Amino acid sequence: MVKDCVTVWDSCLHVIRRNVNGQSFKTWFEPIRPIRLENNALTIQVPNKFFYEWLEEHYVSLLKMSIRKELGDKGRLEYQILSSSLRQLRNEEAVKNEVSTTAKGFGQSNSSNPGSIDTSSIKNPFVIPGIKKLKIESQLNPTYTFNTFIEGDCNRLARSAGHAVAKKPGGTAFNPLVIFGDVGLGKTHLAHAVGNEVLKIHDNKSVLYVSSEKFTGQIIDSIKNNAVNDFVNFYQMVDVLIVDDIQFLANKQKTQEIFFHIFNQLHQGGKQIILTSDRPPKDLDGMEERLISRFKWGLSADLQVPDFETRVAILESKMNREGVELPNSVVEFICYHIQNNIRELEGVLVSVIAQSSLNRREIDVDLAKEVVKNFVTQINKEITLEFIKNLVADHFDLPVEKLGGKTRKRQIVIARQLSMYLAKNLTDKSLKNIGEMFGGRDHSTVIYSIKTVQDLMETDLVFKDTVSELEKKIRLTLNEK
Repeated sequence: MVKDCVTVWDSCLHVIRRNVNGQSFKTWFEPIRPIRLENNALTIQVPNKFFYEWLEEHYVSLLKMSIRKELGDKGRLEYQILSSSLRQLRNEEAVKNEVSTTAKGFGQSNSSNPGSIDTSSIKNPFVIPGIKKLKIESQLNPTYTFNTFIEGDCNRLARSAGHAVAKKPGGTAFNPLVIFGDVGLGKTHLAHAVGNEVLKIHDNKSVLYVSSEKFTGQIIDSIKNNAVNDFVNFYQMVDVLIVDDIQFLANKQKTQEIFFHIFNQLHQGGKQIILTSDRPPKDLDGMEERLISRFKWGLSADLQVPDFETRVAILESKMNREGVELPNSVVEFICYHIQNNIRELEGVLVSVIAQSSLNRREIDVDLAKEVVKNFVTQINKEITLEFIKNLVADHFDLPVEKLGGKTRKRQIVIARQLSMYLAKNLTDKSLKNIGEMFGGRDHSTVIYSIKTVQDLMETDLVFKDTVSELEKKIRLTLNEK
């Protein structure tokens, strides 16, 4: 049977879907379009160069495996990058009618060039009335930079996209860039970091950060003062607009109408828009469909709960900036119990230091427990190596003594390696202590076991689910005691 490009790519996607998580598949593989199949070479179309480079850096082995499975050892993959002119044409066609009718209601200049607006009489909504000052101040927090934003699996996509936007604001497919996630995961920090990086790289670019509440308040003031035209014209002069917490624009019809107009003018002018939200665009209730549609034009990147290692890195980075040191046992205790909110993580650190300083107490796990009790409802009981061994042995239906034996049967070896991995992640025991608990093995064997489990998790989603299930079971079982 002669294969066509669509059939081959669909088969490849079937393989890829089993080896990546749902969000990665949606972000990096759903936008790809198969173009042609010639001489064992499948050509796929990707949105931009950054997209291509990301695939080559992070998924080249997976792509190679899936292509060769379909086309044999001589199978090749070639890329076609979607031209920016074609992308712009599609977007302009989508909004042409709405822009032409909406612009009239806001006193839009007759010139099609936003840069031709007469700025001599435009008022700046960010300055005190009576002070004549049109210069755009960024409103950015200078301490929120990429250097202080720790990268991990939980935020790598959003952080990488932010870097790409900062290098070429308005010139990537990530326009708008929508950063979403739960409270306290770093959305505002990352948005400020992008803005600060733009100012660092492009001294001719203007950047403006505004919260949705501030934006709404400015609109109300402009309506009261019959100055809506000035308000809109001011925002059209911005090169990079960052709007924080757009979910608070919900059910504010006039605010959404004005923001829709500003969004269109900036986007058509090649300006960059960055938005943050506590949920993805599709879940923004009370928001006009035409706005949600535009939010989906670029990239929606979520910030997930950081894993244990990333939380430790975040806390250590904060400690370095503050010039303080905490014992490793205290750092790991805090990071184990504060899991879902980076602000709380840093808040615990501040509280521990304050308690130690004011009460002249040594910083130890007991002090950390007292502070953490103010942030979480329950302090988990200590996880022991013995408990982990028993749980893993029970899961694999093995005698627990086998995990410390010398047998090389695959099932027992996997169970032993998984036990060591869990012991390293969920306890504060040293590699030496862990090795001793599993038949007197040395620390290099423990390191090898941990690396083996990590590699298996990357290539086998079923195994990854097993690890997650055991971690969850350990915590639930301890909390029930």
